[in-house]
Amino acid sequence: MRSELFSTENLEKESSQPGLRLQNSKLLKAELNGDFLARTGSMVAYQGQVQFEALGSGGIGKFLKQKLTGEGVPLMRVRGQGDVFLADRAADIHLIDLEPGDALSINGSNVLAFDSSLSYDIKVVSGAGMMSSAGLFNCVFTGAGRIAVTTHGTPVVLNVDAPTYVDPQAAIAWSANLQTGFHRAEQFSFGNLLGRSTGERFTMSFSGHGFVIVQPSEEPPGGLAGGASGSSSSKSGGLLDGLFDD
Repeated sequence: MRSELFSTENLEKESSQPGLRLQNSKLLKAELNGDFLARTGSMVAYQGQVQFEALGSGGIGKFLKQKLTGEGVPLMRVRGQGDVFLADRAADIHLIDLEPGDALSINGSNVLAFDSSLSYDIKVVSGAGMMSSAGLFNCVFTGAGRIAVTTHGTPVVLNVDAPTYVDPQAAIAWSANLQTGFHRAEQFSFGNLLGRSTGERFTMSFSGHGFVIVQPSEEPPGGLAGGASGSSSSKSGGLLDGLFDD
């Protein structure tokens, strides 16, 4: 049987070392000898002796935070020996290696899989005003290991060596040590009274030293601020304050 489909670039890529690696720009391959964590439902194929265990959000604390904020990662633990292939609606996949002392703040919906040596928590995005259309919360990953993240389209990685401003719905991840803030980008004018708008009501600001990953797509806002009115958000304040103090 002959077809361009069977060309070398489409054949399974082999490696002598276990771990997460790219099969191609849309498929993640995990050469498994142990375990790793992945987004629930992301498996598209596997070979070998592999088991899948649902973990929810990864603990009761994260479960409560996810329910309150809309942020988090529905997880499964993948363990055994073999090859596992994962994808998320043909999104582009990128690998990031974290070292001890690193911390990555990322939108939970952009997390595909990560080494079990990494840990994450749901944290408040500092400087996010309650009237912003952006989400107030992000997942922060720490530890040493590899994480696979997704983007809708080829992203740009901005080096933050000067004040940097990004549409909050396009910023998918950034160095967790950066200082963040939100401010109104569109100036009020007579045109606003006539229903005219630039479509750029708020921008997210970054300062310090680090990077911001920006995808060429604006995702609908998530988190508490994106899905609740100001009044309901303020009522949740006391409970949220207690949950996010750690």
